[in-house]
Amino acid sequence: MPTYKLPVSVLVVIHTADFQILLLERADHPGYWQSVTGSQDPGETLQQTAVREIREETGLNAADYDLSNWQIQNRYEIYEEWSWRYPPGTVYNIEHVFGLMLPKTIPITVSPREHLDYIWLPWQEAADKVFSSSNAHAIRLLANEQKL
Repeated sequence: MPTYKLPVSVLVVIHTADFQILLLERADHPGYWQSVTGSQDPGETLQQTAVREIREETGLNAADYDLSNWQIQNRYEIYEEWSWRYPPGTVYNIEHVFGLMLPKTIPITVSPREHLDYIWLPWQEAADKVFSSSNAHAIRLLANEQKL
């Protein structure tokens, strides 16, 4: 019997105090840029999922920085090309938004099976570059919250 993903995930916007945003290029979709994302594993809290995904996708230890749960949930339809990863009949995913603030841009180590490259961009450029509308919204929300 196949092991399916839970339809619950995290989106972690990694940023600096001056709103430089870290984006990762998907290995399975060159040209698709995003923040850290990943599905919750059974038995994990959302915080644990965020910490694990940050480490897996960037090599960063979230405990060294300011990780915050933004208390935002996005419900979206799972892209058809990825629907096989979920139990049959699963249509929607619930995404929980987090932020991780770093003191400055730093080099990271991408997971080669998940990502090809990374870039740091000013928030406006990052919001325009990501393929996911919920990712773009979270980046814009971060900037708006800070009254830029």
